[in-house]
Amino acid sequence: MKSPMKILASGLIASVMTLVSTASYAECATDSLPASMDGPGGFSERALTMIVPYGPAGGSGQVAQAMAQAVTELTGVNINRDHKPGGSGTVGMTAYMAVPADGYAVLEHIDDASSAHALDSSKPNPATDLIPLVISQITFSQIFIRSNEDRFTDWDSFVEWVKAQDGKATIANVSKEGSMERVTMKAISDATGMTIQQISFDKGAPRYGALAGGQVDALFEQPGDVRKFLDSDTFKPILTILKEAPSAFPDVPSLTEAGLDIEPLYRFRGFYVHKDAPADRVEWLQWAFQKAFCQQSYQDFNKSKFMHLIESFRDTEGARELITATIGQYRDVYKEMGLDVK
Repeated sequence: MKSPMKILASGLIASVMTLVSTASYAECATDSLPASMDGPGGFSERALTMIVPYGPAGGSGQVAQAMAQAVTELTGVNINRDHKPGGSGTVGMTAYMAVPADGYAVLEHIDDASSAHALDSSKPNPATDLIPLVISQITFSQIFIRSNEDRFTDWDSFVEWVKAQDGKATIANVSKEGSMERVTMKAISDATGMTIQQISFDKGAPRYGALAGGQVDALFEQPGDVRKFLDSDTFKPILTILKEAPSAFPDVPSLTEAGLDIEPLYRFRGFYVHKDAPADRVEWLQWAFQKAFCQQSYQDFNKSKFMHLIESFRDTEGARELITATIGQYRDVYKEMGLDVK
């Protein structure tokens, strides 16, 4: 029988790899879209609101800022970001579902929305209760330590040190049980035989600050989200959660190099609008957010965050396929883990 991680990851990896291998790119994924599109009936004559269910300093806050900038550059329409962190995205999702479905409010969200629905079907399904405008980031994770750490310096010495701590070692991670990060970290802990406490942080800044300030021993995160800490030599990665090391991190051991028979899971981030928004406004928003993906500022942002290492773009239908597959796969793995799937 496949392990829960293998059940979950097999479909996600196939989905991502199919995108990379079959898509044809000239300069950018949305070159075929028109260069401009008039808004229907004067839409949008006022600024849009973007609800972001996480803090401004983390990966979601960063991608929300970059996409808002790109859409404004493309269309001239301003976007006001409204950060509503809490509950691993549930606070922001609840707030978004309560606003008028007139197309003037959009939602940024991550794969947590899919895993939340997988665990509890009463939670909004981002593929059907929302309309995905674009998936604009797909990325991998790493485990980080402080660069000046002297108790351990690499993955092997970290695992050895953790095992000697009798369960007192700590790693900063997101707060939601069953999230991609927590499922992956549990699989790594089980595979290595180490016991490590996963300390919950819903916001990026406190999570990163916990490692920088020595409150935790390690950090589970995506490399682009902590780019400034890498550039300042404050953090360094000791494990890349991919089968093979990417070109940006050739000297950091991959899962295979670390002897871990674990399939990698991916973080994906995208933008949504309510399913009941007027169809003509949805069409314009789809064009604006998909075309904005190809704005130079957004392409530069994605590259600066290592998001070019895996092709990140999904249009509405591609996003629905990814989300639906993700929900089914998480539901299977939660059942394997013995969680109460509703």
